[in-house]
Amino acid sequence: MPGHAQGMRSLQDPGYRYYEIGAVGAPRAARTEPAMMLMGGGEWVPAAFQWWLGRAGHGRVVILRASGADELQNRLYRDVGGAVSVQTLVFNSRRAADDPAVLGVIAAADAIFIAGGDQSRYIRFWKGTAVNEALNAHVRAGRPIAGTSAGLAILGGYSYGALDGGSVTSRRALRDPMGSAVTLDSDFLAMPYLANVVTDTHFGKRDRLGRLIVFVARAAQRSRQQDMVGLGVDEDTALCVEADGTGQVFSRDGGYAWLVMPQRAADRLRGGSPLEFRAIPVTGVGEGSRLHLDGFRVDDAAFRMTADIREGRLQLHP
Repeated sequence: MPGHAQGMRSLQDPGYRYYEIGAVGAPRAARTEPAMMLMGGGEWVPAAFQWWLGRAGHGRVVILRASGADELQNRLYRDVGGAVSVQTLVFNSRRAADDPAVLGVIAAADAIFIAGGDQSRYIRFWKGTAVNEALNAHVRAGRPIAGTSAGLAILGGYSYGALDGGSVTSRRALRDPMGSAVTLDSDFLAMPYLANVVTDTHFGKRDRLGRLIVFVARAAQRSRQQDMVGLGVDEDTALCVEADGTGQVFSRDGGYAWLVMPQRAADRLRGGSPLEFRAIPVTGVGEGSRLHLDGFRVDDAAFRMTADIREGRLQLHP
């Protein structure tokens, strides 16, 4: 039930809904470790959650979302297990992001999980607010964070905001890379190792390599930095990153994390023309691989390919 605990009656407001399960009043975890669980959407991977909860000291988890209700917290607490309590805040407006009661819940979290949905809501509701600062403070304090689907999309230093109300396809992005459908956002969340990274989700299943290359090209142009990196994660897959930046993949069905590292400007990126971008290295991070985010090196890569974009058409070469 929303706000049913005696000490949580103030957590009721038209700007958000609140849910909880477990021992919300329990002391916070004695020890947490910095960690990121980057999930591509689809089905959860229980082993990845157990990895993440272990770094949260099996303490108090807070789920943040902008749609839905308490179904994720019930699943996490009852089916996955390993958390002393789970609380959920469902945001309906920007004003909730400066509410003291909301900020109190976030500040007491041992781990924060940002759910899927519509990432444009997260940007519109949270960017530049007290919740924005609270999320960054949580990470600076050495506590784990996770995001799935839209929740992962906003964790990169540059993110596809879907601010036009849609979800741009690779085909459209490649043909019109400077068009209004390619809505990049930045200066939002500050995650370790991800300052120059654009994240993307549902990757292989929704054929998103082309659009991620466009996002990277646009981010490099905007930032005037050529070391921008694209990081896509498949459905039913999680990339779990330790405090030292070492990442390992957990997957239900052999999914990958995809690393796109052009290290140079696009050959042609201008309004009214399809993208031209040659010889882009693409590396697959599988369950037997290790990704080192401190230098974006991959040990035992699942695959290595080269992508060529010619007149807005993607070609892959071994």
